[in-house]
Amino acid sequence: MSIFAVVYASLVGLAVGSFVNVVVSRVPAGASLLTPSRCDSCGAPVRAWQNVPVLAWLALRGRCRECQAPIGARTPLVEAGTGAAFAAITAWTGTVTDGLGHALLAVTLCAFAAVSIALALIDLDTHRLPDAVVGPAYPVAAALLAGTSGATGDWGALARAGVGLVVLALGYYAVHVVRPDGMGFGDVKLAGLIGLVTGYVGWGALAVGAFAAFVLAGGYGVALLATGRADRRSGLAFGPWMLAGGWLGLVAGAPLAAGYLQMSGLS
Repeated sequence: MSIFAVVYASLVGLAVGSFVNVVVSRVPAGASLLTPSRCDSCGAPVRAWQNVPVLAWLALRGRCRECQAPIGARTPLVEAGTGAAFAAITAWTGTVTDGLGHALLAVTLCAFAAVSIALALIDLDTHRLPDAVVGPAYPVAAALLAGTSGATGDWGALARAGVGLVVLALGYYAVHVVRPDGMGFGDVKLAGLIGLVTGYVGWGALAVGAFAAFVLAGGYGVALLATGRADRRSGLAFGPWMLAGGWLGLVAGAPLAAGYLQMSGLS
């Protein structure tokens, strides 16, 4: 993997991160993503140079140029985080495959990373996982994964992705039916997307991704209870933990699953 590709991916990620901020701000409010950006406090239009990721926030010292209203630090953090994620994914996928297959897999995972960041933040803010974000992610991911299989000839991976989609969606739906107060239908729809992507990478990624979500969320819930920051009736945004579990499965699912099977004497 060339350093040029990683640097280029990071720059694309910075730009995508700027759009992620727009999605996080506007989708829950039902606002158009195409409307030019304005200051939330004074309504002043955001000029072109003020949309430059991270650097514009630093140049403005985190404040609106017109009214000096503060611009939250989350704005540049999301941009920088998305850029870092794109760079890391590009470097990692270069060790998995190469050529057109590498490029399409990298694009798929980068798109999934952008969706993951947007959905995690929206769920934390509103306890919702909007169809406007989850819905379009399905055909985009499916098309990119199909293209990846076409380039690599690994159609078994695409079939595994379909199995992952169905298994995770049905599993979460079963929990939703039994405990609708504890598992929203938005989680069910997100589960299918996570199953699609992790299933494509491998059975280990799928299994660890599904299991880790509950472990991570459970650990966080216990920590909140222990510190008195929540009680048993407190609601918990589960989407971020589903996504964190999915990414853990993608990155470390294969070795974790292999280690578990070895310890269990099943391998």
